[in-house]
Amino acid sequence: MNNALLRLLHLTDPTLPIGGFAHSSGLETYVQAGVVHDQQTASDFVRQMLDKNLQYTDAAFVSLAFDAMETQNYESVLSLDSICNAVKLPKEIRQASQKLCLRLLKIFQPLLKDEMIDFYASAIRKKEAYGHYCIAFGLIARSLGIPKNEVLIGFYYNAAIGFVTNCVKLIPLGQQQGQELIFSLQNLIEELAEKSLNPDPEMTGACCPGFDIRSMQHERLYSRLYMS
Repeated sequence: MNNALLRLLHLTDPTLPIGGFAHSSGLETYVQAGVVHDQQTASDFVRQMLDKNLQYTDAAFVSLAFDAMETQNYESVLSLDSICNAVKLPKEIRQASQKLCLRLLKIFQPLLKDEMIDFYASAIRKKEAYGHYCIAFGLIARSLGIPKNEVLIGFYYNAAIGFVTNCVKLIPLGQQQGQELIFSLQNLIEELAEKSLNPDPEMTGACCPGFDIRSMQHERLYSRLYMS
């Protein structure tokens, strides 16, 4: 049995009690506006979130935080945290990332007893860092000894599962349609993980403004099921 695989499954488990189920990343706005309304438009939303948004934001930060952990570059972790906070323009998205970060650290920090993870958690407590989920994810994954390409596949897969689950609930879609959608994403996830192995720092934050706008509009929806 591959121990790294077991650790990756633990880290990316959709049922991990960090509150990910409470966030839709703006999908709820798209559904209420009638933009996402069936299996095809759900597929378009998920694919573009992964390819046009996460590739240049959270997945890039996971990769760069993993590298910082590998070289024990403490200053880089703080710099990445600051940049990550800056590129998350919608308030709800920033807050969601910070909440997920704290809960992820609460689970894994006492289990790993890693100096850099302790440093990051301490910096958040001292308000020297904002605390973001993708940064914590990259640090924890490296501490768990999971190969980087598998970390990125797991990160993209976890995000995709969350988006598809929200689509099933909000549109709604049938469970079979949801599974078909997940199955159709396999090649894209592999391609994106490969691209994210060595992200270009200059491209960080180069995402579609439409996602940010819909997330900002979410704050003022008349009725909401999700926190973001």
